[in-house]
Amino acid sequence: MIKVLIKKSKDRFESLEVKGHAGAGPEGHDIVCAGVSAVTVGGLNNLERPDDFQIDISKGYVYVKALKDVTLHDQVVLETIVTGLLSIQETYGDFIKIQNL
Repeated sequence: MIKVLIKKSKDRFESLEVKGHAGAGPEGHDIVCAGVSAVTVGGLNNLERPDDFQIDISKGYVYVKALKDVTLHDQVVLETIVTGLLSIQETYGDFIKIQNL
């Protein structure tokens, strides 16, 4: 199961944590893990100011924390990541759970 924890304050992004493995298929053939990875890492590659964030990525784990005020552009990128993850959850809810803190 992939668990996604989203933390916002007054609708402004603070942190995003994605951890675990979906278990929807064999390793290397799990479309849920592939989709989550593509949405998350692909989105983070579009950050305008990546140095404004603490970003940790390893196998089965992504953590992003704002270190400064988030620009409007980066806020939109992060919201797009969350929307993509919510779309995956709608179809594959047995393998991914999203929680707002």
